[in-house]
Amino acid sequence: MTVAEFFKDLTLPTMPEVAHALIRSLNEEDVPLPHLRDAIARDPALAVQLLRLANSAHYGHHPKVGGIEEAITRVGMNQVRALALASCFNDAFPISPGLDREAFWRASQARGGLSQWLANGIGSNSEQAWLSGFMVRLGELLMGMKSPSCVMEFERQPQVPGERWQREQAMMGLNEGQVSAELARCWNFPHNMIQALDAAAAPLAAQPFSRLGAVLHVAELLAAAPEPTAQAVDGLPADVLAALDVDAGWMVERLPQAQRYVDASRLH
Repeated sequence: MTVAEFFKDLTLPTMPEVAHALIRSLNEEDVPLPHLRDAIARDPALAVQLLRLANSAHYGHHPKVGGIEEAITRVGMNQVRALALASCFNDAFPISPGLDREAFWRASQARGGLSQWLANGIGSNSEQAWLSGFMVRLGELLMGMKSPSCVMEFERQPQVPGERWQREQAMMGLNEGQVSAELARCWNFPHNMIQALDAAAAPLAAQPFSRLGAVLHVAELLAAAPEPTAQAVDGLPADVLAALDVDAGWMVERLPQAQRYVDASRLH
Protein backbone atom coordinates (compact mmCIF):
# COMPACT_ATOMS: atom_id res chain seq x y z
CA MET A 1 0.00 0.00 0.00
CA THR A 2 1.34 3.43 -0.91
CA VAL A 3 0.98 6.47 1.32
CA ALA A 4 -1.46 8.00 -1.19
CA GLU A 5 -3.59 4.84 -1.14
CA PHE A 6 -3.50 4.77 2.65
CA PHE A 7 -4.82 8.32 2.98
CA LYS A 8 -7.49 7.93 0.31
CA ASP A 9 -10.93 8.28 1.94
CA LEU A 10 -9.36 8.60 5.40
CA THR A 11 -10.85 11.38 7.50
CA LEU A 12 -8.05 13.07 9.41
CA PRO A 13 -8.51 14.43 12.93
CA THR A 14 -8.77 18.19 13.13
CA MET A 15 -5.89 19.91 14.88
CA PRO A 16 -7.10 22.37 17.56
CA GLU A 17 -6.23 26.05 17.21
CA VAL A 18 -3.88 26.01 20.19
CA ALA A 19 -1.88 23.16 18.62
CA HIS A 20 -1.50 25.15 15.39
CA ALA A 21 -0.26 28.14 17.38
CA LEU A 22 2.30 26.04 19.25
CA ILE A 23 3.60 24.39 16.10
CA ARG A 24 3.99 27.76 14.39
CA SER A 25 5.95 28.93 17.43
CA LEU A 26 8.63 26.26 16.86
CA ASN A 27 10.21 28.54 14.26
CA GLU A 28 9.74 31.76 16.21
CA GLU A 29 12.45 33.02 18.54
CA ASP A 30 10.10 35.23 20.55
CA VAL A 31 6.56 33.93 20.95
CA PRO A 32 4.15 36.72 22.03
CA LEU A 33 2.83 35.50 25.38
CA PRO A 34 -0.57 37.19 24.96
CA HIS A 35 -1.19 35.22 21.73
CA LEU A 36 -0.36 31.92 23.39
CA ARG A 37 -2.29 32.87 26.53
CA ASP A 38 -5.41 33.63 24.51
CA ALA A 39 -5.15 30.38 22.55
CA ILE A 40 -4.85 28.31 25.74
CA ALA A 41 -7.67 30.25 27.40
CA ARG A 42 -10.04 29.07 24.69
CA ASP A 43 -9.41 25.49 25.85
CA PRO A 44 -10.61 25.43 29.51
CA ALA A 45 -9.46 21.86 30.17
CA LEU A 46 -5.96 22.67 28.93
CA ALA A 47 -5.86 25.88 30.97
CA VAL A 48 -6.69 23.90 34.12
CA GLN A 49 -3.95 21.36 33.37
CA LEU A 50 -1.40 24.14 32.85
CA LEU A 51 -2.28 25.87 36.12
CA ARG A 52 -2.16 22.55 37.98
CA LEU A 53 1.30 21.87 36.55
CA ALA A 54 2.60 25.36 37.34
CA ASN A 55 1.45 25.01 40.95
CA SER A 56 2.82 21.49 41.40
CA ALA A 57 5.66 20.62 43.77
CA HIS A 58 7.93 20.06 40.75
CA TYR A 59 8.33 23.85 40.47
CA GLY A 60 9.07 24.35 44.15
CA HIS A 61 7.15 25.99 46.96
CA HIS A 62 6.43 29.26 45.22
CA PRO A 63 3.28 31.37 45.66
CA LYS A 64 0.36 29.95 43.72
CA VAL A 65 -0.23 31.35 40.26
CA GLY A 66 -3.77 31.96 39.07
CA GLY A 67 -3.24 33.30 35.56
CA ILE A 68 -2.32 31.53 32.32
CA GLU A 69 0.45 33.97 31.41
CA GLU A 70 2.08 33.56 34.83
CA ALA A 71 1.82 29.79 34.48
CA ILE A 72 3.51 29.86 31.06
CA THR A 73 6.37 31.93 32.47
CA ARG A 74 6.90 29.56 35.38
CA VAL A 75 6.65 26.34 33.40
CA GLY A 76 8.54 27.48 30.29
CA MET A 77 7.70 27.20 26.62
CA ASN A 78 9.10 23.69 26.17
CA GLN A 79 6.87 22.21 28.84
CA VAL A 80 3.85 24.25 27.70
CA ARG A 81 4.26 22.79 24.21
CA ALA A 82 4.59 19.30 25.63
CA LEU A 83 1.52 19.67 27.80
CA ALA A 84 -0.68 21.34 25.21
CA LEU A 85 0.21 19.15 22.23
CA ALA A 86 -0.10 15.95 24.24
CA SER A 87 -3.53 17.08 25.43
CA CYS A 88 -4.64 18.15 21.94
CA PHE A 89 -3.51 14.95 20.23
CA ASN A 90 -5.03 12.83 22.99
CA ASP A 91 -8.41 14.49 22.40
CA ALA A 92 -8.17 14.47 18.60
CA PHE A 93 -7.26 10.83 17.98
CA PRO A 94 -9.38 7.77 18.69
CA ILE A 95 -7.51 4.85 20.24
CA SER A 96 -7.76 1.58 18.33
CA PRO A 97 -8.89 -1.68 19.90
CA GLY A 98 -5.85 -3.44 21.30
CA LEU A 99 -4.14 -0.19 22.30
CA ASP A 100 -4.13 1.07 25.87
CA ARG A 101 -4.75 4.84 25.76
CA GLU A 102 -2.65 5.74 28.80
CA ALA A 103 0.22 3.45 27.83
CA PHE A 104 0.20 4.75 24.25
CA TRP A 105 0.52 8.41 25.22
CA ARG A 106 3.05 7.61 27.92
CA ALA A 107 5.15 5.82 25.30
CA SER A 108 4.82 8.78 22.92
CA GLN A 109 5.95 11.18 25.63
CA ALA A 110 8.96 8.97 26.40
CA ARG A 111 9.98 9.05 22.74
CA GLY A 112 9.64 12.81 22.73
CA GLY A 113 11.74 13.15 25.88
CA LEU A 114 14.51 10.89 24.59
CA SER A 115 14.55 12.63 21.21
CA GLN A 116 14.88 15.98 22.97
CA TRP A 117 17.70 14.65 25.19
CA LEU A 118 19.71 13.30 22.29
CA ALA A 119 19.13 16.34 20.07
CA ASN A 120 20.18 18.66 22.88
CA GLY A 121 23.33 16.61 23.42
CA ILE A 122 24.41 16.80 19.77
CA GLY A 123 23.52 20.45 19.26
CA SER A 124 20.33 19.97 17.23
CA ASN A 125 16.96 21.68 17.66
CA SER A 126 15.65 20.02 20.82
CA GLU A 127 12.15 21.47 20.58
CA GLN A 128 11.55 20.12 17.10
CA ALA A 129 13.06 16.83 18.26
CA TRP A 130 10.59 16.60 21.15
CA LEU A 131 7.57 17.17 18.96
CA SER A 132 8.81 14.88 16.18
CA GLY A 133 9.58 12.13 18.68
CA PHE A 134 6.19 12.53 20.27
CA MET A 135 4.52 12.28 16.86
CA VAL A 136 6.23 9.17 15.49
CA ARG A 137 3.61 6.78 16.82
CA LEU A 138 0.63 8.88 15.75
CA GLY A 139 0.79 6.99 12.46
CA GLU A 140 -0.21 3.84 14.30
CA LEU A 141 -3.44 5.53 15.42
CA LEU A 142 -4.26 6.31 11.79
CA MET A 143 -3.42 2.72 10.91
CA GLY A 144 -5.96 1.72 13.54
CA MET A 145 -8.57 3.88 11.85
CA LYS A 146 -7.75 2.24 8.52
CA SER A 147 -7.23 -1.36 9.66
CA PRO A 148 -7.98 -2.07 13.34
CA SER A 149 -7.20 -5.78 12.97
CA CYS A 150 -3.65 -5.03 11.81
CA VAL A 151 -2.95 -2.82 14.81
CA MET A 152 -4.31 -5.45 17.16
CA GLU A 153 -1.86 -7.90 15.59
CA PHE A 154 1.04 -5.41 15.90
CA GLU A 155 0.36 -5.01 19.61
CA ARG A 156 -0.31 -8.67 20.32
CA GLN A 157 3.23 -9.65 19.44
CA PRO A 158 6.31 -9.07 21.65
CA GLN A 159 7.46 -5.45 21.65
CA VAL A 160 11.10 -5.94 20.63
CA PRO A 161 12.85 -2.61 19.82
CA GLY A 162 12.51 -1.83 16.12
CA GLU A 163 10.27 -4.76 15.23
CA ARG A 164 7.06 -2.71 15.11
CA TRP A 165 8.34 -0.97 11.97
CA GLN A 166 9.07 -4.34 10.35
CA ARG A 167 5.64 -5.75 11.24
CA GLU A 168 3.88 -2.65 9.93
CA GLN A 169 5.85 -2.76 6.70
CA ALA A 170 5.11 -6.46 6.22
CA MET A 171 1.38 -6.19 6.93
CA MET A 172 0.50 -2.79 5.47
CA GLY A 173 3.34 -1.89 3.13
CA LEU A 174 4.37 1.21 5.11
CA ASN A 175 5.33 2.13 8.67
CA GLU A 176 3.93 4.46 11.28
CA GLY A 177 6.65 7.07 10.70
CA GLN A 178 5.72 7.39 7.03
CA VAL A 179 2.07 7.79 7.98
CA SER A 180 2.97 10.38 10.62
CA ALA A 181 5.05 12.24 8.02
CA GLU A 182 2.09 12.54 5.66
CA LEU A 183 -0.10 13.71 8.54
CA ALA A 184 2.54 16.33 9.40
CA ARG A 185 2.54 17.41 5.74
CA CYS A 186 -1.25 17.81 5.80
CA TRP A 187 -0.92 19.88 8.97
CA ASN A 188 1.78 22.16 7.46
CA PHE A 189 4.62 21.15 9.76
CA PRO A 190 8.18 22.34 9.02
CA HIS A 191 9.69 20.42 6.10
CA ASN A 192 12.63 19.01 8.07
CA MET A 193 10.23 17.45 10.60
CA ILE A 194 8.27 15.80 7.78
CA GLN A 195 11.53 14.40 6.37
CA ALA A 196 12.56 13.15 9.80
CA LEU A 197 9.32 11.31 10.46
CA ASP A 198 9.47 9.73 7.02
CA ALA A 199 13.04 8.55 7.68
CA ALA A 200 12.64 7.44 11.31
CA ALA A 201 12.40 3.70 10.59
CA ALA A 202 15.39 3.59 8.21
CA PRO A 203 17.40 6.80 8.54
CA LEU A 204 20.44 5.63 6.57
CA ALA A 205 18.28 4.80 3.54
CA ALA A 206 16.82 8.32 3.38
CA GLN A 207 18.08 10.69 0.71
CA PRO A 208 19.05 13.27 1.72
CA PHE A 209 20.16 12.07 5.16
CA SER A 210 17.96 13.42 7.94
CA ARG A 211 19.88 14.00 11.14
CA LEU A 212 16.62 14.44 13.02
CA GLY A 213 15.32 11.20 11.49
CA ALA A 214 18.35 9.37 12.91
CA VAL A 215 17.65 10.95 16.31
CA LEU A 216 14.07 9.64 16.16
CA HIS A 217 15.33 6.18 15.23
CA VAL A 218 17.67 6.01 18.22
CA ALA A 219 15.03 7.43 20.58
CA GLU A 220 12.51 4.80 19.45
CA LEU A 221 14.94 1.96 20.12
CA LEU A 222 15.81 3.34 23.57
CA ALA A 223 12.18 4.00 24.45
CA ALA A 224 11.14 0.47 23.50
CA ALA A 225 13.37 -0.85 26.28
CA PRO A 226 11.89 -0.89 29.83
CA GLU A 227 14.15 2.09 30.66
CA PRO A 228 17.26 3.73 29.20
CA THR A 229 20.19 1.51 30.26
CA ALA A 230 23.74 0.77 29.16
CA GLN A 231 22.45 -2.53 27.77
CA ALA A 232 19.89 -0.66 25.65
CA VAL A 233 22.65 1.59 24.30
CA ASP A 234 24.78 -1.47 23.46
CA GLY A 235 21.94 -2.69 21.23
CA LEU A 236 21.79 0.50 19.16
CA PRO A 237 22.93 0.31 15.52
CA ALA A 238 26.55 1.44 15.32
CA ASP A 239 26.13 2.83 11.79
CA VAL A 240 23.32 5.17 12.86
CA LEU A 241 25.34 6.38 15.85
CA ALA A 242 28.30 6.95 13.53
CA ALA A 243 26.13 9.00 11.18
CA LEU A 244 25.15 11.16 14.15
CA ASP A 245 28.80 11.29 15.27
CA VAL A 246 27.72 9.96 18.66
CA ASP A 247 29.81 7.61 20.79
CA ALA A 248 27.98 4.88 22.72
CA GLY A 249 30.17 5.54 25.77
CA TRP A 250 29.15 9.21 25.70
CA MET A 251 25.48 8.16 25.72
CA VAL A 252 25.96 5.73 28.61
CA GLU A 253 27.57 8.46 30.73
CA ARG A 254 24.53 10.68 30.20
CA LEU A 255 21.78 8.11 30.71
CA PRO A 256 20.74 9.49 34.14
CA GLN A 257 20.06 12.79 32.38
CA ALA A 258 18.06 10.94 29.72
CA GLN A 259 15.78 9.51 32.39
CA ARG A 260 15.10 13.02 33.68
CA TYR A 261 13.98 14.10 30.20
CA VAL A 262 11.61 11.14 30.05
CA ASP A 263 10.24 11.85 33.52
CA ALA A 264 9.75 15.56 32.70
CA SER A 265 7.82 14.70 29.54
CA ARG A 266 5.32 12.77 31.67
CA LEU A 267 4.64 15.46 34.26
CA HIS A 268 1.25 16.25 32.82
